[in-house]
Amino acid sequence: MNRHTGGFYGVNEALFSSALACIVFSTSGAQPLTIVGVTGLISLFNYTIFDIIQRHDVALYPQFMTWVAIWAAIFHWLFAICNLCDYMRYVTDFSSQSFGAYVGIIYCIKGVELLIAEFESDGPTDGFMSTIIAIMFFFTVYVLEMVGRGLWFRPWMRGFLGDYAYPNQSSVAAQARQFPLKKPGGFHWDFFLLGCTSFIAGIIDIPLPNGLVPQAPVHTDSLTNYKSVLKIIKKEDGGEIRQQEIVAESVAEQRVSHFLMGLAIIATMTGPILIVLNLIPRALFGGVFFVVGWGGLEGNGIMAKIIYLIREPRFIQPDEPLLQIPRKRVAFYLFWQIFGFPVLIIALIPLRWKVLPMIFTAKELRIMDAPTADNEVVLASMGGKPRMPKGKEDEDGETDSPGGRHSADAQQNKWSAAERGVPREALRERAGGWSEA
Repeated sequence: MNRHTGGFYGVNEALFSSALACIVFSTSGAQPLTIVGVTGLISLFNYTIFDIIQRHDVALYPQFMTWVAIWAAIFHWLFAICNLCDYMRYVTDFSSQSFGAYVGIIYCIKGVELLIAEFESDGPTDGFMSTIIAIMFFFTVYVLEMVGRGLWFRPWMRGFLGDYAYPNQSSVAAQARQFPLKKPGGFHWDFFLLGCTSFIAGIIDIPLPNGLVPQAPVHTDSLTNYKSVLKIIKKEDGGEIRQQEIVAESVAEQRVSHFLMGLAIIATMTGPILIVLNLIPRALFGGVFFVVGWGGLEGNGIMAKIIYLIREPRFIQPDEPLLQIPRKRVAFYLFWQIFGFPVLIIALIPLRWKVLPMIFTAKELRIMDAPTADNEVVLASMGGKPRMPKGKEDEDGETDSPGGRHSADAQQNKWSAAERGVPREALRERAGGWSEA
């Protein structure tokens, strides 16, 4: 961001913006685990505007960014006051997966662009070494994540090694039902608060804090108490299969860790630590882009459907929900998701509500789609469970779609989690939520 904005934004500005949002939300936010800060998307947003302004008069950039922040604050306040955050409960995987795949691809592209810039500015030798650093960082993180999810070592050792990985997950992943949260997420108040921090950031010329209100998944995960359970499956021949099942028992929902993060970020703005930060090679950020980008693609439902379609049929598990749908219908659904890439993302929501129910049956939508926000606590703060539109008749005469006439009870166990990237054995039915198909 510093390089692409002519030096207008620097390291200190980004650190101060994150520290400001950290302290404000840790002390005043409704949900204590909500973390807001400068993200990669904000960086892309800032220097995309800079590229546009540069075509006219680059001297206008500071004033223009101030007005962008002011208008962003106004819209946040209007959304909060008018309770428009409630409509987030109608967002399903159809649109969130399209947006997640788009973001993942953008991150990978930016990683490649950064390495190309290293070749152009420093020559082939430095460019080659930068590429090696980025690739090694990517694979190191990937291996650590595999260890954290695997069966090697003891649980405490797996957790210790996994904590040194660099997960990138969506904000929804931290609010999903696998985290047994108790305190509600006051989205309207947090949205209003984000408008306040955006307004302050614009006035004092620092980058906007995160344009979302996520519960950082890494933070939530680190505060979750897990229990490793031995699951024994009896075989027909009398033998048994032993599997590990990780169960989330509780989350330590408090404000101290978040507040200390803000103070720690302020500490990094001191001279000695800034010198250390200056020694980090830019190539490392290329590796970060690859990790974040691939992390968003690997667990994406679009990627899961593509892998399902190209996988040899005999190796597909018999309990795979997508087997209930003809493969050409899955491919047709994929077409609509990929079609959403160049479309304004908010337009995908009415598309899902008005068009798809006329094209796909209720059964097909139940299996391939699901509410993005599925935690009972989260839904309670957004106006309750959504009532989804009815799809056209199923082949078996079934006419109700999820969230229709039987949404509260009979239909709730038909939501699919097949493409969530969550192990099927790890999903547990919770009162008021949706269980797997």
